[in-house]
Amino acid sequence: MQYGICPLSIVPVRIAAEHSAAMITQLLFGEHFKVLESRKTWSKIRVAFDKCEGWILNRQLIFITQEEYQEIHAETNPTYASDLISYVADKNELLTPVLIGACISAALKLEVTHEGNTKSGKNEKTDIVKTALLYLNSPELNGGKTPFGIDSSGFSQIVYKINGYTLLRTAEEQSTQGIALSFVEESEAGDLAFFDNANGIIDHVGIIMDNNYIIHVNGKVRIDRLDHTGIFNNDLRNYTHKLRVIKKIV
Repeated sequence: MQYGICPLSIVPVRIAAEHSAAMITQLLFGEHFKVLESRKTWSKIRVAFDKCEGWILNRQLIFITQEEYQEIHAETNPTYASDLISYVADKNELLTPVLIGACISAALKLEVTHEGNTKSGKNEKTDIVKTALLYLNSPELNGGKTPFGIDSSGFSQIVYKINGYTLLRTAEEQSTQGIALSFVEESEAGDLAFFDNANGIIDHVGIIMDNNYIIHVNGKVRIDRLDHTGIFNNDLRNYTHKLRVIKKIV
């Protein structure tokens, strides 16, 4: 078994070992992973944080030892970049931009120093919405996890991650976590609302705000109304997502 770490600001993880394959998630700087299979140009990996599997280019990873992997994985309170954009500097003082949610705890393994604000440990539930608002107007991108492109479950996952809580990668997987609530009125800001499609498959998630609002990804990160039916888009004057379940994670 081999192990690796992401040395770049963003690395796409694809469903197959080819450039045209769909991106299913992204690695951010400092994320570590197991290498399940290596080919000439591509490697299949399993992300340590959420067990998501996919293919990345070999030239976009750095191998680490099993001991280094285990040391990173054993960190109980990882430190994450909390600025939208900050920088790491190598020993030659060359800068690499890193994005909000980058794992700064891993910086020592990559022999770089970080310049910017960070968060670590489990933060207050009210911080979840504050972090979510930093992504407002970020464009929708399937598989994305950054302010420059993000999907609904990547949005909820990275916002929770920065505040010290673990969510799985897809909306359907995340809906299996936490405690279900019976009514919207029982929810608090920071809880998650899940929505299903015409086939009954949960394919969308958003973060509940105060006063029956929700912040979620629909074309961009936006704020809409939430009620027992679902998400009401004021711009379109209709419902865009049908509510399935509300979950309390924190």
